[in-house]
Amino acid sequence: MTATHPPDSQIQGFLGFLPARARPYALLARFDRPIGWWLLYWPCAWGIALGGGALTHWSLFLWLLLGAIAMRGAGCVYNDVIDRDLDARVARTASRPVASGAVSVRNALLWTLLLSLVGLLVLVQLPWRAQIVALASLFLVAAYPFMKRITWWPQAWLGLVFSWGALVAWVAVEGPGGLGLPLLYAGCIAWVIGYDTIYALQDIEDDALVGVKSSARAMGRHVKGGVGFCYAVALACWAGALWSVRPDPLVLVALVPAALHLTGQVVTLSPADGADALAKFRSNRFAGLLIFAAMLVVGSAP
Repeated sequence: MTATHPPDSQIQGFLGFLPARARPYALLARFDRPIGWWLLYWPCAWGIALGGGALTHWSLFLWLLLGAIAMRGAGCVYNDVIDRDLDARVARTASRPVASGAVSVRNALLWTLLLSLVGLLVLVQLPWRAQIVALASLFLVAAYPFMKRITWWPQAWLGLVFSWGALVAWVAVEGPGGLGLPLLYAGCIAWVIGYDTIYALQDIEDDALVGVKSSARAMGRHVKGGVGFCYAVALACWAGALWSVRPDPLVLVALVPAALHLTGQVVTLSPADGADALAKFRSNRFAGLLIFAAMLVVGSAP
């Protein structure tokens, strides 16, 4: 193992106020790292907004936020159980509760079940068609931890998973037909591949040592260009989605702030600097807000 980057599981923030026995479970669900559930939530919010349901289905914003927090937590716990042997061999992840032995596999699986019950509470709030769409994602979620073992592009699979909320939200608000939804979903996938490639730069040396595949390793010295291409595809797809909902050249202006932000990420990215990669990855929380503003303006226009 190398020690280039800080451990992924540290007692910080509000975790310090929790009882000692509860802290490993909060770390397992990444409650101390909200960036993950923001990135899972934004496609949900975009689907509601561009689908035209921001006013008529406003409560879905809150329900899907709760679902994103719970299911991201459940996914992280499940991922840590599957990856416990690999995590133990990577400096940044060796201190994770399951990999380090702080939480048993049995207790981790029980924690996954409890978090999933919160997700079930959210599921029953959705129309039945949206429930079916949500349940259809379970195979993708279950298979994701194994992708880094069999493909150089696990980030593409993560894109399918983390973008699924856009489909659920659009169906829940009965968004318009046409190309709006498929283009929104495709753009989300490209965005996820881009930002998770940046995230993977933190572990690129350890991944090479233990044999874990990633898009960051696949892109190699062309990683900045590769991320830039992913972001360009995402913006093009989102522009098409906006145009599909409202065919007016002015709708493209709504994406300019997000385009500038994503361009800035790529131009200033330092692939060899793990701290910079993490900062750029986390900045996608703000990128998501900029994209949400564009979707809201266009989706709510009369």
